[in-house]
Amino acid sequence: MKRKIITIKQELCNGCRLCVNACHEGALQLVNGKAMLISESYCDGLGDCLPECPTGAITLEDRETVEYDEEAVKIHLNSSPKETESSLSSISLSTQGKPLPKAVQSAKVVSPENSQSQLAQWPCQLKLVSIDAPYFDNADILLAADCTAFAYPNIHQQFMLGKVTLIACPKLDNIDYSEKLSEIIKRHTIASITILKMEVPCCGGLVNAAKKALTNSNKSIPYTVATISTNGLIL
Repeated sequence: MKRKIITIKQELCNGCRLCVNACHEGALQLVNGKAMLISESYCDGLGDCLPECPTGAITLEDRETVEYDEEAVKIHLNSSPKETESSLSSISLSTQGKPLPKAVQSAKVVSPENSQSQLAQWPCQLKLVSIDAPYFDNADILLAADCTAFAYPNIHQQFMLGKVTLIACPKLDNIDYSEKLSEIIKRHTIASITILKMEVPCCGGLVNAAKKALTNSNKSIPYTVATISTNGLIL
């Protein structure tokens, strides 16, 4: 069958392992210091690994290959050996919990002007908004990962102000956002797109979906990507 699947250019791979951490199906492993697709049946073709690759070694293409086998992936993940102590440091932050520094308490009173919500429309979940909503006309769009609102305290004033806010989680929603985003972009004149994501690998799916939507829409729209650390800082 013909479907989307990744291809890795070995000459560009630097062995950083970021793609391995980003692959939730365990389809990628380091072999002799290079990332390898160990089984094409394990690759779901969503491309979460693409935005994590710093050298551009990974591409997503349509070609003849075997069908994605979800059951085989489950067996593979359950039978994979446990991570050794030396490899734990490279596990994705999205799957390994870590404590965060306690926030510094402040006695300063926040003025009503600074605490006002900047949410311009409802609903704000990407999977719930209507693709024909009039507020998309000539809009600046903020496409934000769910967790960014909790990690970054000034999200309303610094990112949401003057924008249509769409929130989503590529890891939990199990939806190809690119299709809906493509339709929104095709049906409206979009001024700009800001993608706000967390530093964890799974958020790369949001960037990939936006880029795919822009390509599918055949429109040239300026976009920027901002990344928030789990400590609440802009990286």
